[in-house]
Amino acid sequence: MKATEPIRKSRFAFLTLTNYSMIAVSNAVEPLRMANTLSGQIAYEWVLASLDGAPVPASNGLALSPTVPLADIGRVDVVFVCGGNNVREAVSPALLTALRRIADQRVPLGGLCTGGYALARAGLLDRYRATIHWENLSALREEFPRVLISDQLFTIDRNRFTCSGGVAPLDLMLHLIEIRLGSAISQRVSEQFIVDRIRGDTERQYVPLRAQLGISHQSLIKVAELMEANIERPLSLERIARATGLSRRQIERLFKRHLNCVPKRYYLEMRLKRARELLLQTAMPIMDITTACGFQSPPHFSKCYRNQFGHPPSAERHARARPPAAIDPAASAEAAR
Repeated sequence: MKATEPIRKSRFAFLTLTNYSMIAVSNAVEPLRMANTLSGQIAYEWVLASLDGAPVPASNGLALSPTVPLADIGRVDVVFVCGGNNVREAVSPALLTALRRIADQRVPLGGLCTGGYALARAGLLDRYRATIHWENLSALREEFPRVLISDQLFTIDRNRFTCSGGVAPLDLMLHLIEIRLGSAISQRVSEQFIVDRIRGDTERQYVPLRAQLGISHQSLIKVAELMEANIERPLSLERIARATGLSRRQIERLFKRHLNCVPKRYYLEMRLKRARELLLQTAMPIMDITTACGFQSPPHFSKCYRNQFGHPPSAERHARARPPAAIDPAASAEAAR
């Protein structure tokens, strides 16, 4: 598409929830601004919104303005729900009603970072493929079984646009820019932001172990990913060895050399970490979490959990239910970094 060829403007609304991720919102808005500059036309417009129009504090303690009431956003092509920390507490009945009303008007919906959680709570991701920040993947899978959760950087399924947090919204917007303005403009946008390559929707989002070990340890990463994919019904080391083409002894040496632990311990800690996510992020009964994380019985689960975290699962759940203690804004901003 030629830069001088006029096109209909795309207009996006970014609905900010309390404690939203500012880096995710910035990485969504800035590519649109740059696309306008490089294309020589106003191809994109955007508006920041909240339910009542008041600026909403982000997880870093700052707030963006101007912010308008959601009811006053006018015509938009997509409403992106922008989430971040403690997204469960940010989702209110009023928000769910507003999102369902928007969906009834046939307006496409999206989610940045944990914003997809709000869409799932509203029932607006049922039978859709969707992406959310990797820390929330397992909780969303358990709580919303009708949502087809993906660990991709971003997912576009019909009129739903969801992505992970951090810089993943940049990848989503570059993809949308390429569709509307062509690959030359999207490439120039990426160059302006010192992005060495444009990542597609088939790429997986950040995986901690891969980031820790690097690409030179694919055998170990493959074993760990196989463990992660079989949390509810843990595999024996012999089955893992057969599936990966390694011997049991090779796997044990890899874990000892690079992670300083035995495979059995690593697998157990992975399952306990998943259990802790479910305790903190969902209302699932502890019995169901016991089963979902591959433990034989609640007493066995409780014992392993106490050994790992210093307290039983019930104490973790009760601690989450208590209201947070008041802290000053400076301490809150420091903790959110």
